[in-house]
Amino acid sequence: MKKLFILTMVVALALTACDAMTSSTEAPPAQPTAVPPTAEVVVVTVEVPVEVTSEAPTEAPTPMPTATEPPPPTAAPTEVPPTAAPPTAAPPTEAAPVESASSGGPMTVASSLWSAYFRDITYSSESFSLRCFPGEVTFSAVATDPYIVDVELYYRIEDQQSPSITEWKNFGKMDALGDGKYSLTLSGADIHPDLRKHLAWFDFQLIGLNKGGAAVGRTEKIVKLITYTIDCQ
Repeated sequence: MKKLFILTMVVALALTACDAMTSSTEAPPAQPTAVPPTAEVVVVTVEVPVEVTSEAPTEAPTPMPTATEPPPPTAAPTEVPPTAAPPTAAPPTEAAPVESASSGGPMTVASSLWSAYFRDITYSSESFSLRCFPGEVTFSAVATDPYIVDVELYYRIEDQQSPSITEWKNFGKMDALGDGKYSLTLSGADIHPDLRKHLAWFDFQLIGLNKGGAAVGRTEKIVKLITYTIDCQ
């Protein structure tokens, strides 16, 4: 009897302990979260009176072009061809002689032979001779470079009856006339005896010198314009 009582007590204690453990492991129930009240939005509608006019606009607004679509280009004016072609400029020609030899006036060397240092180069005759008329020829020129203070004349004799051509020889300085003008008269007797030919070309060239005697500029070689002879032909 005593044993049965003890066993009953043990069982009762075990059950009590189990209930305590079960109640301690259960999570407490979640508390409800308070939800704030929803604000009430009041919408007020305002009616704006619209003034309606009876007259329609006289001009429709001009649509503005968008940035991606440029306005169409205007048509270019059409050129009307002229009824008559404009006159064309005549090609430049070389300087012609100022006067013919028959009139006794000087003749002008073609401007293509002047170079950039001289202009208005003339000679008085197309021929001269040692023993016949005319016995001399006069040369003149205008120096265009301000550094030219002296002009020398060089010449050579080119035989017309053979391939013989002499070396260039310095005849000397031309006479200064002022304002860049120079002149020189050369006779048939002034040709060096070793250079004289019975029938030849008298070729010449002008060289401008500065104050120190150095060459500043020269003409082209002026050839086959003047005939030189010893005797009458």
